[in-house]
Amino acid sequence: MQQKTGTLAGRTRLYRKLHKWAAVPLFAFMFLMGLTGLLLGWKKHTGLLPPTAKGASSETAVWLPLDSLQRIAQTYATDSLRKSPTIDRIDIRPLKGIAKIVFADHFSELQLDCTTGKILSVNARYSDILEKIHDGSILDYFLQTSNEQLKLTYTTLVALGLLLLSFSGFWLWYNPKRMRKMKERRG
Repeated sequence: MQQKTGTLAGRTRLYRKLHKWAAVPLFAFMFLMGLTGLLLGWKKHTGLLPPTAKGASSETAVWLPLDSLQRIAQTYATDSLRKSPTIDRIDIRPLKGIAKIVFADHFSELQLDCTTGKILSVNARYSDILEKIHDGSILDYFLQTSNEQLKLTYTTLVALGLLLLSFSGFWLWYNPKRMRKMKERRG
């Protein structure tokens, strides 16, 4: 029985070392991931995501063609924003009658009325910046890497670190309880 508690104590010391050596270098990344995750969860309630405007009509039959909306957005990005016109995605909101246009090379969003083509709103998408920080793709964005190598490295390291901390943390909590029970049975 004494040998069993000694073995358990030795393993617990090993888990403590692993826990410490994983936690110290990963602290900043996990803190950043937790903070940005919290903010992303609250993005609609904190102003990080622009409110959705309402267009003239939700009747799709009277809407402008998608290529016209795209051209309006690209012209506005080039002439008024003086930024790249490359579009990442167009998010159509049929019930609101608008199209949200998000650009690939900057964090701007245009909301266009699908019926008239009028620009209803121009905003920065802070939630997209937070998302890129959260998943590590902000480095790929700034360094213009292909295949998201930095994002994959970052998320892999942080995820493996979190799994190791969860595993070692559990045993750091549970082993002392087991040793106490063994000593109580012995005594």
